[in-house]
Amino acid sequence: MAGPSPKGDDGKKKARIEIIPLIDVIFFLLATFVLFTLSLNKLASVPVNLPIPVPPTNPTPPDPDMVTLQISDQGTCYWNKDLIQLSEIAPRLANLKTRVPNPRVLIAGDDRAKFGITVQALDEVRKAGITQVSVETRVRATGR
Repeated sequence: MAGPSPKGDDGKKKARIEIIPLIDVIFFLLATFVLFTLSLNKLASVPVNLPIPVPPTNPTPPDPDMVTLQISDQGTCYWNKDLIQLSEIAPRLANLKTRVPNPRVLIAGDDRAKFGITVQALDEVRKAGITQVSVETRVRATGR
């Protein structure tokens, strides 16, 4: 049996790099990395127990120069907790402007107040010439 072998030079195999198993390993590492990063969102949050505010024992008396005007979703308004119609705002503001030297108005809304009615109330305050106007950002219960 003399002669060249069918395997190549002197019976040695040529080295080959198999890429298909390497692709499988890379996809496994990618999937593991993605799952790990998705689980980090749960670990990033820290539970916090915030203190509950205690109402003051001596509440401050209401300021006579300030009026709270609350807008409800049904088109009605509350003037310092008194139910009024939207048409009554202008005369009351004019009366407040003549009665109080430095009137202030706080406009609040209930949880379903409409934006258009609130803008109408702001327009009435502007027409009355009252410059100190605040808009409350927290939601109140209706009539409070």
